[in-house]
Amino acid sequence: MTVRFVRPVSSSAYLAKKMAWSSLLLLAMAFAAHRFGPLTTPSFLAVVILCAVLGGLSIPLALHGLAQLWTTGAQGGIASAKALLLALPAIALFAVGMYLSQTRPPLFDVTTDIADPPPWQKQPVADQLWLSQPTFVSPVSRELQAEIYPGITSRRYEGALDRVYDAVVKVAAANRIKFDKDKLAKGQSQKAKPAPSRTPQSGAGANGAAGSASSPAGNPPTTDAAPPVPDVVPIPLPRPSPALASRLPQAQAKGDLSLQGSMRTFILGLPFDVVIRLREEEQTVLVDMRVASRYGSHDLGLSAGIAQSYLRALDAELLGIAQE
Repeated sequence: MTVRFVRPVSSSAYLAKKMAWSSLLLLAMAFAAHRFGPLTTPSFLAVVILCAVLGGLSIPLALHGLAQLWTTGAQGGIASAKALLLALPAIALFAVGMYLSQTRPPLFDVTTDIADPPPWQKQPVADQLWLSQPTFVSPVSRELQAEIYPGITSRRYEGALDRVYDAVVKVAAANRIKFDKDKLAKGQSQKAKPAPSRTPQSGAGANGAAGSASSPAGNPPTTDAAPPVPDVVPIPLPRPSPALASRLPQAQAKGDLSLQGSMRTFILGLPFDVVIRLREEEQTVLVDMRVASRYGSHDLGLSAGIAQSYLRALDAELLGIAQE
């Protein structure tokens, strides 16, 4: 009599594989829709939490499948191994977020000038959905920022305002900061219109006499006499350069130049709002920066990283100006 051994099948292993596949596919679609599509950050974070839950539930099922393979030789060892690998991205992303939220200070707005932060030209407004964000930054948060991030301070550069402005815009473009055109008030250069000639043309009197002679008796003669030319003509003062006036935004009350824009992180595409203020003081230009997370009350330390990266690049760009 032939005895045939039939291997049992581990249903938990294959269920774990399906759950892990679902977690990975859902995470990939949410990432694409958030990074390149219309999915907002609160919805993306909710999907990430859901994917992490699915991935976390698949882990014990996969381990149970491996245990069945070891004890009874049940089929599903490969499915369990695949489930463990497929569940890692969602769990790792969630774990990194939780780690940063516990190890980074609870800030969502950082600035180089905690006493007088650069104001927003237009207050950023976003639908927080299930997240929450304070409507103002407390002095305690500013003091905490100064303690944790002492390197985020104002920058003072020697040089003309237009050169510093060009460097600010260049470094912003290199750091993926896009300034909003509707929030960037363009300076309007007033162009002088050519004035009509006040010098009487030669032969005007002869032409006028001929015209009056040839005009009908019923119509009065038309005269085209020019106004008298003044003896003293005022000397016009030199106007500012039209090229500089067209490139720089309008100055504010204190003589500041303010640029507001936004940026997204390179991988996840998390949105941040940025405002940069330029203040001309004697022979130097003072540059201040403010970075704020658009969603939530905790930026996971990303705002400080954005500000530090930008300020380092700006220092490197404007180092030559200070040496000249």
